[in-house]
Amino acid sequence: MINTVLIEPEIPQNTGNIARTCAATGTALHIVKPVMFDMSDKAVKRAGLDYWQYVSLRVYESSADFFAEHGEKNFFYCSTKAKKLYTDVSYQSDVWFVFGSETKGLPESMIYDNFNRAIRIPMSAGIRSLNLANSVAVVVYEAIRQFAAAGDARYPLL
Repeated sequence: MINTVLIEPEIPQNTGNIARTCAATGTALHIVKPVMFDMSDKAVKRAGLDYWQYVSLRVYESSADFFAEHGEKNFFYCSTKAKKLYTDVSYQSDVWFVFGSETKGLPESMIYDNFNRAIRIPMSAGIRSLNLANSVAVVVYEAIRQFAAAGDARYPLL
């Protein structure tokens, strides 16, 4: 299973686009609070996000709660500060892509404590970062590409 983890997302449109990517790909979405917008059913429906019912969604009260529950999973920490490219990794089953908030990214300690599992998307010099929703799509689809190429029946999308 491919899992996308959003640590303290701030922009509802990004989270909505990420949820749509997860629904379209059959991947799971994990949202870690605090969330900087209303995620109630009424707010989601008002925003036109009627596909949330197709998302495998879990919400956690804090990073501490999330990591206490999931411990030593196959985490990859997505950051512009990483050296390893996301395409240089051979993804195995049950991969977890961890993304930080739009304005802060992941805490530096999380990146550097896990530097051998930190990945980045290459960009032109001087560009700070891609949009969070675009970054999630790029990384998730690379994992799907790898799984499909290996014959994984869970991801026959290609």
